[in-house]
Amino acid sequence: MPDSLSSSTLIGGRLSLDYANELGPSSNFSWEDLLRFFLVSRIISSERSAQLLALPQIDPQSASALLGKAQRLHASLHDIFGALLRSEAIARDWVEPINEVLRITEGHDELLLQHGAWSLEFVAREGGLDWLLAAIARSAAEIIAEGPSARFRVCSNPSCGLFFYDTSRTRRRRWCSMSRCGNRHKVAVFSRRHSTSRRTR
Repeated sequence: MPDSLSSSTLIGGRLSLDYANELGPSSNFSWEDLLRFFLVSRIISSERSAQLLALPQIDPQSASALLGKAQRLHASLHDIFGALLRSEAIARDWVEPINEVLRITEGHDELLLQHGAWSLEFVAREGGLDWLLAAIARSAAEIIAEGPSARFRVCSNPSCGLFFYDTSRTRRRRWCSMSRCGNRHKVAVFSRRHSTSRRTR
C-alpha cells in the first residue's frame, strides 16, 4: 500500500486527534485510507497491513463492519472535539461509538520501553478486528475525561483546522506545527509589514 503519510506528519499529540486529523473532516474514508492510518500510527505492522488489504475480498462482511465502526467513531470524534472547543456539552450518543469499541475490546495496560522512556500503552487482544480501534477510542475517552482542563486545541490558522494536544510548558501553543502553519503566519505578517512600510514612504 503506498504510504502517503509518515509518522512525522502526525502532529496531534494524541492518537484520537491524529485519527480525526489524518482522515479529514469527512467520515467517508475508504478501507485503504483506514489501513494507511493504522500503518502510519503503528497500530499495525506493514505485514499485518498487507494481510488486511485483501480482507474486503476474503471476508467482505468483517471488513465492512470494521470500516462502518471506524467511520462512526471518526464522525463522533469530530462532533466531540468541536463541542470541546466551543465549551459545549457532549451528547451521550456521540460517546456511544467510543464506548462500543471500549466495551467489546478486551486487553490490558502494559508498560513499554520506547526510546529510553517508559509509557503506559493499551495492548489489545487480537482475536477480532475491533482491537484495531481500541487505542483510538481509549485516547478519545482520556481527553473527554480530562474535561475543561484538557490541553486540547485547534490550529489558529483558520484555513487549517487541525486538532492538537498542547504539551507546551506555557500552554500557549497556537499552531498545529511551526513548519505547517506557524512559519507561514510569520512570513505573511512580515510581508504585510514590509509592504505597508513601502507604501508609507
